[in-house]
Amino acid sequence: MPKLRLFTPGPTMVPDEILLEMARPIEHHRTQTYRDWLKEATENLQYLFQTKGTCLTITGSGTAAAEGAIVSIVPPGKKALVCHGGKFAERWRDVCKRFKIEHVEYEYEYGRGADPARVAEILKKEANIAAVITVHSETSTCAVSDVAAIAKHTRAHDCLLMTDCITSVGCLPFKMDEWGIDIAITGSQKALMLPPGLGFVAVNDRAWKVIDSFDAPIFYNNLKAFRKSLADWDAPWTPANTLVRALRMALSMIKKEGLENIWARTARLAKATRSAAQAMGLTVFAKDPADSVTGINTPAGVDNDKWRKEMKSKFGVQLADGQGQLAGKMVRISHMGWVDDLDTLGAIGAMEMTLRSQGHKCEVGAGTTAFLKGLGG
Repeated sequence: MPKLRLFTPGPTMVPDEILLEMARPIEHHRTQTYRDWLKEATENLQYLFQTKGTCLTITGSGTAAAEGAIVSIVPPGKKALVCHGGKFAERWRDVCKRFKIEHVEYEYEYGRGADPARVAEILKKEANIAAVITVHSETSTCAVSDVAAIAKHTRAHDCLLMTDCITSVGCLPFKMDEWGIDIAITGSQKALMLPPGLGFVAVNDRAWKVIDSFDAPIFYNNLKAFRKSLADWDAPWTPANTLVRALRMALSMIKKEGLENIWARTARLAKATRSAAQAMGLTVFAKDPADSVTGINTPAGVDNDKWRKEMKSKFGVQLADGQGQLAGKMVRISHMGWVDDLDTLGAIGAMEMTLRSQGHKCEVGAGTTAFLKGLGG
């Protein structure tokens, strides 16, 4: 079997030193050792989110973090505005439906980002909106939204802005406090270079005022319970302590490289990958492409499933299929976390060689050459 090279947009590749850290003997979580781990990680999460707000670590996926946030920020008698143009934003709409949270929907085209002007129009028209729910980088469509511009409108209308940053924090520019984001969530298995299992919620003072104004119908993902325990650097329920142990190392690695350098690396890889796709006669799906993950349309005559399986079996390169209505129509390649120029060059080479064997006509070396030129641009 070839060496596995994971290019899915979650989970992403985990550095060897983080895997080794997780393999060390397990420590009990109701100890000073664990409290020290959580304190260090929490302080570095503030750097990650670029906030002075409270950063909560939840045992669960990004969906657990999002559910906890959504249910906590819309008091009875108020409404949410859910902006959705992809599978994950639609999930946040479905959370509202399940918890019977009154909401208004702003649906936009797959592959596009939310239009800040349209958000402003809806806020002027609709009364009693307590929170706007957005996705910064929509993983399913590989499109990005200008959440900084949206935040200007939510502040002007005195409502909260919750942003799903699962494939943006730690790889795309994101400045929670400077932009005016009130609550942001992410997960461990993306840019943080960890296995799945941790969700994170960053909350500012404006959001806490709303959260404290009512008792949300939620137990396990209750943000107030996590805040209460965090006062003693603890967790309300049994935490995934091996992951928290590894989180310290992952955040330390991110801080050492520097967010600005990571943002630049991610953008460079994404730009070069889009150039490579074009050189291979392929098209990028998103009209507002995110740099964290690139969605490439499967060319006519190529079986998406066979193409991806051949890449994995021959070269160990694993790309993700499209999701929902895009299943079988695109492949998605990640630029998040522990990935560099040479890793991605190899993935482009694997794409090119398997495309040719699947019957797609492209010049030998076209993709890799364009990728290398794109890096230099």
